[in-house]
Amino acid sequence: MIVLKATQDKVLSVLQSVAGIVERRHTLPILANVLIRKTGSSLQLTTSDLEIQIRTTAELDGDSGSFTTTVGARKLIDILRTMPADQTVSLESSQSKLILKGGKSKFTLQTLPAEDFPLVQEAANFGPAFSVPQKTLKDLLNQVSFAMAVHDIRYYLNGILFVAEGKQLSLVATDGHRLAFASATLDVEVPRQEVILPRKTVLELQRLLSDAEGAIEMQFANNQAKFSFDGMEFVTKLVEGKFPDYNRVIPKNHKNSITLGRAPLLASLQRTAILTSEKFKGVRLNIEPGTLRVASNNAEQEEAVDELDIDYGGDAIEIGFNVTYLIDALANMDQEMVKVELADSNSSALLTIPENANFKYVVMPMRI
Repeated sequence: MIVLKATQDKVLSVLQSVAGIVERRHTLPILANVLIRKTGSSLQLTTSDLEIQIRTTAELDGDSGSFTTTVGARKLIDILRTMPADQTVSLESSQSKLILKGGKSKFTLQTLPAEDFPLVQEAANFGPAFSVPQKTLKDLLNQVSFAMAVHDIRYYLNGILFVAEGKQLSLVATDGHRLAFASATLDVEVPRQEVILPRKTVLELQRLLSDAEGAIEMQFANNQAKFSFDGMEFVTKLVEGKFPDYNRVIPKNHKNSITLGRAPLLASLQRTAILTSEKFKGVRLNIEPGTLRVASNNAEQEEAVDELDIDYGGDAIEIGFNVTYLIDALANMDQEMVKVELADSNSSALLTIPENANFKYVVMPMRI
């Protein structure tokens, strides 16, 4: 009998790191499973949804033998979660079953043959690898991911454009009503690469990346990206299609600009959002010298008006926005001040961080 032993918290954390992509309902039952490969004291876990594959390796106590099997990922996680963190658990594979023991508990789980597990075919021609700090990538993803489309028929919008060139890494997301752009300077020069990462990949990377010092290594092929970090290897299909030219969307030379506190503006929008109509979520901004007035109303004839004092001497402008779009942008920034640039009531607004060209957020107006 070949047995693998470790504490509950260690096995659970390794399992949770790969289980995020596992679909509960899938046309292929085996995709609800995790592929477990034990070689000596090394445990390798792999999950896949046919488009993304995550593999991680951990060193645990075990005898010298090896086994390979697949077992329901969610079930295994649910069982482990009910056990104390410091409890030693053991896994053993016998015939078509996996036996999990911990304390006085014993669970016998059905397995499916490892050879039936559909591994993602890795691209043969990955470009040169380059590394960035995990925190840098995580911050960039957090600054733009909220602007991704969700189920748009323009499938290339259901993800993030990833552009690496020279010492610059830029991420862009848009759903057609708003656009978020964030960039960071790298320590190394990289050859120009432009790919679209799918929405599910973006959400999974946000979940897995840490704020720690470690780096993440990236490689791109025509239709695949590969990320390596913290003992994990993450391979994903890319979205094919042409991303819109974001440089044309970002307004240049708006003549009116206001710089004000991000937190007070966010709080004002959150207050007025309460009385917007469920469907349109519209707020009106009236901007005139010295004052920014935020107003909303709904079908029940309720209304909210909120005023902020601003340092402004430009044109008087009345403009409507979907309040959610403004709140999303402000809530995902952590700077103290925000700069809002406007041309007139029919043009997109540009939100930036003063003295910082690395973040731009464009939101189209709406008629109210």
